[in-house]
Amino acid sequence: MGKLTQAGLLTTVSGLAWPGVDYFCTTRMGGASKGHWAGFNLGRHVSDDPGHVAANRQLLRAALPGEPLWLEQVHGADVFDADTLKPGQEPDEPPVADAAVTTRRGRVLAIMTADCLPVVIACEEGKALAVAHAGWRGLAAGVLEHTLAALRQHAPEARGWRAWIGPAISQAHFEVGEDVYQALVGDSKEADAFFVRRTDVPGAKWLADLPALARLRLRRAGVHGVELSGQCTYDRPERYYSYRRDSTTGRIATLAWLRDSSPHEAR
Repeated sequence: MGKLTQAGLLTTVSGLAWPGVDYFCTTRMGGASKGHWAGFNLGRHVSDDPGHVAANRQLLRAALPGEPLWLEQVHGADVFDADTLKPGQEPDEPPVADAAVTTRRGRVLAIMTADCLPVVIACEEGKALAVAHAGWRGLAAGVLEHTLAALRQHAPEARGWRAWIGPAISQAHFEVGEDVYQALVGDSKEADAFFVRRTDVPGAKWLADLPALARLRLRRAGVHGVELSGQCTYDRPERYYSYRRDSTTGRIATLAWLRDSSPHEAR
């Protein structure tokens, strides 16, 4: 389950402690943004005051070991290899991708969400790390499987994998149509179990459990330790932004990095 904690001046959510990995998801609590975006909006692309976003990102940066690697997320399945950047190098423009991987300690990976799934994945030894942005389109396109494939290239000897699925829209609020149902279920009886057919509205409508669908895909791909935050972005307006709830809104961010090994971890 998600644990609400303080990271410096930030209110954040995270899960169980992982060897060699630090990670957390921000909330909207605190920050400089006003109006629809109040208060800790980190998205530059949502029409918020740029000065407010810059102030929020500066506060976030103070809680991190390095500059976050922001992505231009397009609801696809491309994975950016952050190790192609030199140490300390930042890209001129955010890479167009919905996931990123690294084996470099201190390289902070970041994704932004406002209902979609933020997913952190790492090997059990804490030597290879990824973050992924997964809405229904990304899940259907295989973003999690592509991310695991990229991680396995970096850590072919990994003993196993673990994942954390952060705050996202819950099944009670995620109504989808026939197209989404077919894209995510196909012939899978296992996936069908995470859809509830609505009989109180006309047409083919379902309520989809996005976090559970992601957990199913991760387990099929070989990730046996999957933790869900249990936090719904839609039904906690005081804590999270939600695109489905508000349309014009901000973005939270999930950050993860490989920390420098402690003497105990290095053994």
